[in-house]
Amino acid sequence: MRTRRGECYPKVMNVCVEMKRVMKRRKIETLAGEQIDCRKKSKFAPEIAGDFFDALPDDIVLCILCKLSATATCPADFANVLLTCKRFNGLGLNSLVLSRACNRMLAVKAKNWSESAHKFLKLCADTGNFEACFTLGMIRFYCLQNRGSGASLMAKAAIGNHAPALYSLAVIQFNGSGGSKNDKDLRAGVALCARAAFVGHVDALRELGHCLQDGYGVKQNIAEGRRFLVQANARELAYVLAASPTAVVPPSWLTWTPTRHVSGGCPLLSDFGCNVPAQEAHPANRFLSDWFSGRLGNVPGPGLRLCSHSGCGRPETRRHEFRRCSVCGAVNYCSRACQALDWKMRHKAECTPVERWVDDEGDNENENDDGNGDDDNGEAMDES
Repeated sequence: MRTRRGECYPKVMNVCVEMKRVMKRRKIETLAGEQIDCRKKSKFAPEIAGDFFDALPDDIVLCILCKLSATATCPADFANVLLTCKRFNGLGLNSLVLSRACNRMLAVKAKNWSESAHKFLKLCADTGNFEACFTLGMIRFYCLQNRGSGASLMAKAAIGNHAPALYSLAVIQFNGSGGSKNDKDLRAGVALCARAAFVGHVDALRELGHCLQDGYGVKQNIAEGRRFLVQANARELAYVLAASPTAVVPPSWLTWTPTRHVSGGCPLLSDFGCNVPAQEAHPANRFLSDWFSGRLGNVPGPGLRLCSHSGCGRPETRRHEFRRCSVCGAVNYCSRACQALDWKMRHKAECTPVERWVDDEGDNENENDDGNGDDDNGEAMDES
């Protein structure tokens, strides 16, 4: 069939065949393009094989490790993670993770003390971890006898309002530890105790109450001192109950014992009949106790003594530094708070009066008592 110009129309069959060829060609080109795209994607996409943690970004892993270091119950919890793989070992020593470490994660045992443990604590302290600063400061000051470095580390923690560091510096000021007897600064000790009590340290509040009662480093105010002692007892009870909020209070906690305090319990509110479990000592104090208990004769050095309170562990840095019981002379304490706790927990049942006592060398320096009466404990302390 022709047109007016003499041209012929294309046959229908030819048109259909040509359209099929075009569609087939386009389909082949489309499939080829998809195969090329798949190859490119598989080339640049990360392969997830084996452990899922390999695909996690470092920020998420750091967040998990920070949570672990802040809630670990012992050093082994964190050490096992560091030993898992090289990636965890590298991220676990990140400054952000070490700065969040809690006191239980830093609770190094005296029998396991080594240069590597020293370096690890120093690494944590350099990140600004106040718990590490305090723990390492106590170890250096009392155990390694590096007084200047230990005091500076505790001062670094105290600047951050670390309550145990503030109280420990107060004890050093009260006793003149690391120096002579003339290096005592009672007013500075009272100021540090007040700051530690303000941020919630129970022993500091108790020490401050005894200082006010005795007029030791501050103007005597018996009523105010007694009020602080009652507050210390109430805070201690609140801490014990907060540690186990869902626990049922045993009847023995509220058992009236008018004769004496039940052994094994804490002396808080024992005058009113409450016998609750003793509060756990700080890992730094446990380290001191274990460090010196492993020595021959359980003494820190010739003529030096340990604080008789089992939860303290502080040693004397010079002879006759601690105050001694004026009744029996068999026990000595670094602070009035330790004396008050040990009196109600143990020493009240063991104290035996003697007419006169002298120390091992035959010297008697107990005439210069600096405010020792303690009507709350029934025991006086003499400075030896």
